[in-house]
Amino acid sequence: QVQLVESGGGLVQAGGSLRLSCAVSGRTFSNFDMGWFRQAPGKEREFVAAIGRSGGNTYYGDFMKGRFTISRDNAKNTVYLQMNSLKPEDTAAHYCAAHAGSSWLPRRQYGYDYWGRGTQVTVSS
Repeated sequence: QVQLVESGGGLVQAGGSLRLSCAVSGRTFSNFDMGWFRQAPGKEREFVAAIGRSGGNTYYGDFMKGRFTISRDNAKNTVYLQMNSLKPEDTAAHYCAAHAGSSWLPRRQYGYDYWGRGTQVTVSS
């Protein structure tokens, strides 16, 4: 059974940084494309970032403006999201997701097969 477990969320002041981690188990990690999404209260879930299986291809949401970096360590079965220059509007539950198979649509929620339960990021002003 595939499991995704996020960690690293918390409360941070505006301008600060956090690094989220998502540990994957149950299948060979390098067979997954990985993504991060977020959802603020009362808003739809939105795409944050994604990374291909080898780590060579990365994708980011338009609001990133160079503040976030996605990476992965296939030896540790983990994907990371480094978030810098955080803003209060970044406050949201952050979810990691995994895609197996072909025809990956990195920016689309329905392009993913497995999801974690999320980790909360709260940015105070």
